[in-house]
Amino acid sequence: MNKRQILNIITVLLAFAIAIYFQPIMPTKMASHWNWQGNVDGYMNKNLALFFFPFLMIFVNILFYFIPKIDPQKKNIEKFYDSYDNFILAFNIFFLYLYSITIAWNRGFNMNMNVVLMPGFAFLFYFCGDLLKNAKMNYTIGIKLPWTLASETVWDKTHKLGEKLFKLTALSTLLGVFFSQYAIWFMFVPLIISIVYLFIYSYLEYQKIK
Repeated sequence: MNKRQILNIITVLLAFAIAIYFQPIMPTKMASHWNWQGNVDGYMNKNLALFFFPFLMIFVNILFYFIPKIDPQKKNIEKFYDSYDNFILAFNIFFLYLYSITIAWNRGFNMNMNVVLMPGFAFLFYFCGDLLKNAKMNYTIGIKLPWTLASETVWDKTHKLGEKLFKLTALSTLLGVFFSQYAIWFMFVPLIISIVYLFIYSYLEYQKIK
């Protein structure tokens, strides 16, 4: 077990510790969902709300653990396992961040959720880009399109471009903090453009080879 895997376990345990600590002092109904304007539009029973995130983190981490073992090209995943480990840790930190601001909101800290969410998503998008940079062809991790899976050259080109686009999306998302009214658009617009562009780019690159 390496240091990042130990840190992954610590983040999950920390989420459970937070749930146990705050359980006696949280309101019976907790805000659990916010709309695109940053207004609460969903509530949960406090026990469900408090323990949902920690158990979800366990489920996701088990999934992350088994993906490399069941992929037909697991040997390729082993080639970028360090980046994969980094992404899992980043994902756990992201989840813990979402959980923390949810707790803070329900403890009475008035904040614009669309704004405070942006640093978390920017952080996650950056590590998505880092993962794409190193990802080798496989069936479960990366930009899995018919054309990337049909050609290693197309896979490599698409993922190198994906790294740049996701890191630019991370930067745009972070800038959204300074434009609270439009913060959500600073994330969604570049993300959608990046996904569509990568789809088209991979297809055109495959056609060149074909």
